[in-house]
Amino acid sequence: MAVGLSEPVNILPVAGIELASVACGIKSDGRDDLVLFKIDPGSSCAATFTKNAFSAAPVVLAKKHLTQSPPRALLINSGNANAGTGEQGLQDAVQSCEWVARAIQCNPEEVLPLSTGVIGEPMPMDVLDSGVKLVSQQLSTDNWMAAAQGIMTTDTVAKAISKQITISGKLITITGISKGSGMICPNMATMLAFIGTDAKVENSYLQQCLDNAVAKSFNSITVDSDTSTNDACILMASGASETPLIKADSADATTFSQAVDEVCLHLAQSIVRDGEGATKFVSVNVVTAASLSEARDVAYTIAHSPLVKTALFASDPNWGRILAAVGRAGIENLVLEDVSLYLDDVCIVSGGCRDAAYTEEAGQKVMDQSEITIKVALGRGDISTTVWTTDLSHDYVTINSDYRS
Repeated sequence: MAVGLSEPVNILPVAGIELASVACGIKSDGRDDLVLFKIDPGSSCAATFTKNAFSAAPVVLAKKHLTQSPPRALLINSGNANAGTGEQGLQDAVQSCEWVARAIQCNPEEVLPLSTGVIGEPMPMDVLDSGVKLVSQQLSTDNWMAAAQGIMTTDTVAKAISKQITISGKLITITGISKGSGMICPNMATMLAFIGTDAKVENSYLQQCLDNAVAKSFNSITVDSDTSTNDACILMASGASETPLIKADSADATTFSQAVDEVCLHLAQSIVRDGEGATKFVSVNVVTAASLSEARDVAYTIAHSPLVKTALFASDPNWGRILAAVGRAGIENLVLEDVSLYLDDVCIVSGGCRDAAYTEEAGQKVMDQSEITIKVALGRGDISTTVWTTDLSHDYVTINSDYRS
């Protein structure tokens, strides 16, 4: 069950972006599995993709299409990753773009294909063909929640958020959806995330906003330390609001970028809260580091540790596992006496050893919570970072053992 996460409400349409979701038969359980976005001409688009060397065919093709033309459509299927499928997988991705282009009257290179699901299985092209025809007939600006459900795989809760801000006296909407629950340790973005706005944004600045937001959100989460072959995050700006063009030096640039940050952070944290089998939502906060890289090394070493994660599941204040993770994070010339460790506001370690005032009862009280902050002060500088993660439960093993069943 998701930790502190429920079905989203008040998800708003975005002028200039239509979308739809249908069940075409890729998933065997009858759930929606095909989503289509149709984007107005003249829109700008930014994207980040997985750095996994075995990138899925749709990722390869989407990156190529982005260099050729501004996107007019996104086609997303769930239930089949079209990864590890060789030349046939790439041909299938090309064919799917041609079907979309025919359905909505655009060019194939204006379509970005994206997939999520089981790796190594051929795409069922017959059902995909009929699905494209069906989904293209149901496009509407008000289908964001349906799309959030259509991209789900092992997710237990749809993930979506809407935010409105004022730009040049006009109300601007930013709406985003994401999916992800397992195979989460992004090296660019998340499993899949799609964000749309009716603001008019210069393409280079839109990419800058997305890159900055991803670094602080989707690239700061982990469930199981596995980076997917299919990760993608797409940010679309339709310009339908007819506000002045937002550029890096615009008066409203900071307002817009902060809103994108907030949307991405909410979606990224929602993925962690819905981590496969998760019973804890854990913030790992590393402070007083000498550099961002060493702060992230410490945070991720803690967040990836099976021993730390299983202690979290057991609500066991076994702080020695956390201290050991800090010690093996590879920080050169670490002065142990300068290191402090906290569970929420309970100081466990100071001066490099157990704090004199710490009690097992105080640690237990924190560990019994469903939301916990692990804070590590390295005493080396003024840099800090936060990574969000989960515990590791019996259900995680069960879910992934049964994934293809």
